[in-house]
Amino acid sequence: MQIGVVGLGRMGGNIARRLMRAGHSCVVFDANPQAATGLAGEGATAADSLAALVQKLSGSPRAVWVMLPAGHITDETVGALGNLLGAGDIIIDGGNSYFRDDIRRAEALAPKGVRYLDVGTSGGVWGLERGYCMMIGGDRAAFEHLDPIFATLAPGIGSVERTPGRGTRDGRAEQGYIYAGPTGAGHFVKMVHNGIEYGMMQAIAEGFDILRSRAEAPVPPAERYKLDMADIAEVWRRGSVVSSWLLDLTATALAGDATLEHFSGYVQDSGEGRWTIEAAVEEAVSADVLAAALFTRFRSRQDHTFAEKILSAMRLGFGGHIEQGHT
Repeated sequence: MQIGVVGLGRMGGNIARRLMRAGHSCVVFDANPQAATGLAGEGATAADSLAALVQKLSGSPRAVWVMLPAGHITDETVGALGNLLGAGDIIIDGGNSYFRDDIRRAEALAPKGVRYLDVGTSGGVWGLERGYCMMIGGDRAAFEHLDPIFATLAPGIGSVERTPGRGTRDGRAEQGYIYAGPTGAGHFVKMVHNGIEYGMMQAIAEGFDILRSRAEAPVPPAERYKLDMADIAEVWRRGSVVSSWLLDLTATALAGDATLEHFSGYVQDSGEGRWTIEAAVEEAVSADVLAAALFTRFRSRQDHTFAEKILSAMRLGFGGHIEQGHT
């Protein structure tokens, strides 16, 4: 299939590459012309404007994947594309937009007949090789039409054991992507996913902080242990209940620098954690762990601990996030 890709950063560029490796055709645009030119050298068709990108798309319906930071820039781009595309064409927002923004955008596009899909995309800088887990909301027919695109981007069943008892449920979930529901549902599911991620990362970080601090006062000298953080992370990866990709990233970081002295421990939040807590309040659902994890990130900006350095290392590992103070 042919698809346009707007935004060629850490994830957008690799989305285009993964699609092209599978034989799909990509027309690409980025505010930085060199990004599009670079991908053209790998087989993409470069465009120097949104209008040029739309003109280079052939067939019907045309589809454009937008991979930009949530907020104003995505709003502007979706609005501009809505004026360039026609009835039946499809705009996909694969970034981390707020689900209510999706509803507003879809409503604005509806009179023009332009369809909208919100795609919560997880995979970070590793997605090119591992694939992307996708949670998709919006027009169901548009989702079905673009199934070959999503199937290519998804990780596939791989080595993950199949879940007993799934029976006749949609097999695409096992491949790593789902149709979550109407407009906004995809980004809502991804939002909660990232809220959970905050909690999981915080638990790992605090655990390693406890392990490291065992060698220090006020622990009685006879009960102090100088523990090897890198070895503990490594052994936990191998058959323990807490094994996970986040622990894999922690082990990699500690193997390279057991003290993580190159990290400041200043931990940014990207929005989804806040939105998840807001949703919990609206629904009167208790979310103690997720709320505490979010507030700890706020505190990290005044007082840094080893736990926050672990968080920074994980964020750099899965998303390429360069934290303030990282050298």
